[in-house]
Formats: sequence, C-alpha cells, structure tokens
Amino acid sequence: MGRSRIGTLATRALTAVVLLAALATLPTGAAGAGSLAASASAAQALGDVIPAPVSVQAAATPYTLAADATIASDDPGVGAYLAGLLRPATGYALPLRAGGTGSVSLLLSGADPGVGDQGYQLDVVTSGVTIRARSAAGLFNGVQTLRQLLPPQVESTSVQPGPWTVPGGRIVDHPRFPYRGTMLDVSRHFHPVATVKRHIDRIALYKINHLHLHLSDDQGWRIVVDSWPRLATYGGSTQVGGGPGGYYTKAQYQEIVAYAAQRHITIVPEIDLPGHTNAALASYAELNCNGVAPPLYTGTSVGFSSLCATKEVTYTFVADVLRELAELTPGPYLHIGGDEADATPAPQYATFMNRVQPMVAARGKAVVGWHQIAASAVQHSPGRVAQYWGTTTSDSLVAGAVARGAKVIMSPANKAYLDMKYTSSTPLGQTWAGLIEVRTAYDWNPGSHLNGVPASAVLGVEAPLWTETLSTEDHLEFMAFPRLPAIAELGWSPWSTHDWTAFRARLGAQAPRWAVMGIGFYRSPQVSWATTPPQGRHEAENAVISRGVVESNHAGYSGTGFVNYDNVTGGYVEFTVTAAAAGPATIRLRYANGTTANRRMNVAGTMVDFPGTGAWTTWQTRTLTLPLAAGANVVRATATTANGGPNLDYLEVAP
Repeated sequence: MGRSRIGTLATRALTAVVLLAALATLPTGAAGAGSLAASASAAQALGDVIPAPVSVQAAATPYTLAADATIASDDPGVGAYLAGLLRPATGYALPLRAGGTGSVSLLLSGADPGVGDQGYQLDVVTSGVTIRARSAAGLFNGVQTLRQLLPPQVESTSVQPGPWTVPGGRIVDHPRFPYRGTMLDVSRHFHPVATVKRHIDRIALYKINHLHLHLSDDQGWRIVVDSWPRLATYGGSTQVGGGPGGYYTKAQYQEIVAYAAQRHITIVPEIDLPGHTNAALASYAELNCNGVAPPLYTGTSVGFSSLCATKEVTYTFVADVLRELAELTPGPYLHIGGDEADATPAPQYATFMNRVQPMVAARGKAVVGWHQIAASAVQHSPGRVAQYWGTTTSDSLVAGAVARGAKVIMSPANKAYLDMKYTSSTPLGQTWAGLIEVRTAYDWNPGSHLNGVPASAVLGVEAPLWTETLSTEDHLEFMAFPRLPAIAELGWSPWSTHDWTAFRARLGAQAPRWAVMGIGFYRSPQVSWATTPPQGRHEAENAVISRGVVESNHAGYSGTGFVNYDNVTGGYVEFTVTAAAAGPATIRLRYANGTTANRRMNVAGTMVDFPGTGAWTTWQTRTLTLPLAAGANVVRATATTANGGPNLDYLEVAP
C-alpha cells in the first residue's frame, strides 16, 4: 500500500465525496500534515447535511452534549421543539430557559446579516452550540442542521448510549428560494391526521416550509364546509378503488395547521376548480348545468367534470367554500386548482376564473393555481402565483403571466412529481410524465428551467405527491424518500453547491437516520447507502483522529470508511465507549495490515500487536479485555512504531 502523504492526500481528494458519516474533528495539537487532514475531515463532517449549506468553516472544536447540558432559547417554541427532540434518545433532562445562554443557545441576535429572514448562523465550539437567527423560522432551520450533525440515533424514541458529538466550526446559511414545499393529495386516497402529522415531521428535517394539501377532487371532498355539509359527508365518503374515504373536521384541519405552524410550515389548502369536481357535483345537483347529480366516482380518469360556470349558484358555492377555508387558514395562500378543466369551454373557464380570483383577494389571500390559470383570457390578480407542472421547458402563457408580475412555483412533472415510478419495475406510481430516479429529481435548475421565467420570478419549488396508487403511509414514504430531499436541496441550496456526486454521498448517509425514524425508503442503486452499525460498534471514521486520515479505497470495511494512520509514532484514534456498569469488557478492534509484519498499539494502556493480514482488503479482529467504568470511557488506540498503526475499521464492545 502506498502510504506517502502525497499519495494519501490524493486518494483522499478522490474519495472525500463518499465519506458519509459525521466525522469527529481532530485535536488542536495535530500539526503540519495532520492539521491538513484534520481540516479536511472536519469540513466534510460539518457540511454533511441536506440541504447543502451556503458556507461551512470547519474547526477542530467538537462539542459533546453532556448529561447536565441545558438549552437557552429566545424563542420558547423552537427551544421546546429542540428539547423534545433530544430528550428521548439522550435520556438527559435538558432544562429549558428563556433567554441567556446554555450548552445549546438559540439566539435572535448577532447573526450574520446575510442570513435573511429564514437563515441562521451555527457555531460549534468545545463549550457548546450557538444558533443565531433573525427570526424563529431561522432558528428552527438551524435546529434542523444541528439535528443532522448529531448521530442518527438522536431520532430514537428510547434512550441510546451516545456519545452525542457535533463537529466543530461555523455554518452561515440561508435559502435560495423563500417557498420550499411538498404537496400531499388526500383526495384520491384519504390519509388521516396522524399520517399528515408524521409527514410534516419528516419534511421539516429538510427545511421544507410549505405543505400543500389537495383537499378536493373527483374522488373525494376532504374538508367540512358548514354551509354545504354534504360535500364532506357524501362527497368525502369514497376514494379511488371504492374505499371508505374520509374527511377532516374543521377542528382536525386546524389541528394540522397548528402542528405545521409549530414546525414553521405553512399549510396551503387547495380546492380544485372548476374541473376535478365530481365529488362536489355528486353532492349537490344544482352545481350541474343539467341539475342532475352524477354518481360518486372511484376511478382515476381526469378532465371529465366541471362546475356549471353559467349558474349564479356556482359562485355562491365557491364564495362560501373559500370564505370558510380562509377562516381556518392563517397562511397567505389559497390554491384554486384550475388544471385539466377540459369539460369547461375556454370562454367559460376565463369567466369563472375572473370571478373567483377576486374572491380570494377579498379574503386577504394570494391566488395560487396550476399554471393553466395563466390562460390569455384570464385576468391577472395581484400577487398571483402559477404552479408549473408541465413537462416542457417552454410555456408562453406562463412567461406572459410572469411578464405581468406573476410568480411561479416550479413543479415540473417529469422532475418533481413524487408519484412517478423510479423505474419501470417500481410497484407503485405512474409513468405518464416519465420515470424519475433520484438523479433525475436532482439534476435540474429551478431558476433556469422554464424559458421566460428568470430566477427572480421563481417563488420556489414544490414536490407533489399524488395518490391514485398510494393508499398507505408506507406508500407515501417509499415514493417521497429519497427524492424529496433532492427537491428540498434545489429549493434551499445555492446553485453553486449543486453536485450530484457530493449530493448522493450526503444522501446515502441519511439511511441510518431514516432507519431510526422508521421511514421505509426506496434504496436507489444510484446511491451507496450507509448502514446502521450494530449495537456496541464504534466506527473509526466517526471517532477523534490524530495523525491519520479517513479513507475508503480498500474494500471490505464496515460503515463509510476506515482510518489510515500516518507513518509516525503517536497517532491515535480515540473512541468514547459507554458502559452500563463498571467491570471488565471484551473489546474487538477490526483492522487490515497488508503484508506488514506487525504494528504495535497502545490501547487504553494495554500493548496489543497487530500482525499482517496479507492484503489491505483482508480484515481481521484483535480481541482484548479492558476495565471500563460505568458511564462514558475514553478508549484511545495509539501507534507506538514509526510505521504508525494499521488501517483501523472499528472498535466493538462485545455484548
């Protein structure tokens, strides 16, 4: 094995993109080449989050959350959220106080002025973590980055051994676009409140700040409207395939809105008009031009239904629905659909939209609609937002709407639709917009995707999740992950950070976190997925390293890499091992030594020989017994020869 510093650094430069785990930084005492390795390791660790941060400055100042840690927050809601996130897995009390400083401080002052209204500044030093922002939303976004910098086990609902170490340095971060969303279609298949809440928790991790709820369609009406009660009780009684359907009471809808708001997510409700309305037409005959209510519909065809645009009762109906929905929704948007209104003649469509848009404005809301509302005869309403779902990169009507002041949410169906199959063999989803593997979802630029729509006119991005084929929460998870984090990064990160190779490495590192969270995701072959180490295993690449580098250029290692010691004495890898009780413990160290006859190591005061393994891809295990104290123990494996130490894969505490 070539172990010269030049060769090692060249190898590291080639392989850094596949270092997936959050690596602990090196001691400040490391000098020369060791300091260079420390900086590279720390930078990789501190930036290993999704979405990619704007600016990362690594430092050799890791912080480990201790049992007596405290949280101080200028915003009680974000502080309580963080404490609630950390307490179950750590088992720590983490007392929360308003204002001041703590082991983790959340401050609404002192942030870099470039963070804006949604950004944050995160500083990690050995004495603690400080997140600064100009708003509670910014603090919350900073908390999501801190969350990803902690070990995946922090997502557990039961006490885990830790340690809870965060790599040192500074992140200054802010979003590219203000609107970053996903859409959940609860009309084709109804999904209960608990499922929506879990979806909210999962999208919050990736700094999604809008959830668009598709509340009405041909197959079901999902929100109570007091002035038109049969919409829910009859129109909501079925779904695709003829299942029982369901609907949200006003109290349940408000519960969803409040739960989302606590996570700084805005609910965008959609009532699709004038098409996609069979559930409403079946509920009230007078909404049909012929006065005859059609039967409830449980199929998946589109474009066949329409409210009667020539009847005055239709506009009374729409006004009532929008009024009641606006009263329940504190967010700034009401989505009025407008797509696939094939059964509505074009002149009537324009008349309908020109009467309905002012109803939205009268309720103090901005109009959002699918991009068909940009039709030439439809008047432009102030603050209007067109959501583009087309599969081409040119749409003259959308470009014209932008020229008149409209903003655009980018949701191209062949890039951002989460209900499209990954491959032809995907058991769920559809194919009409094409197959969307992870790279397809990631490799497009929302700021330049559509001709005539400059980045300045793009409000943001949204990943719709239609549910014609998705009837369970497991189905939603499988189709959203891992593509939703890809769309989230397009909405947040500057285009200068866009790099598929780097992204798929960071994406692969999310797998252990999703496993702890119970997310059943699609394991795309385009991504090398990290695995969750067995209980008691401590990967060397996640430990504190002095005079060594993390590499992945020899097959057969566990985790995401191994530590290659420098060819000097004194280099070490330091593990923090937690023991439930004091006493002797069996420790196993997995290593590869090639044809080197022996490298002797001092392991926590015990001298251990590491013979040759014959090849760098042949891994063997050395076993020893060490006395451990109850609680946290530092176990350091130090090289004692000029040849340094072996390639070290992990330390494992035998059960």
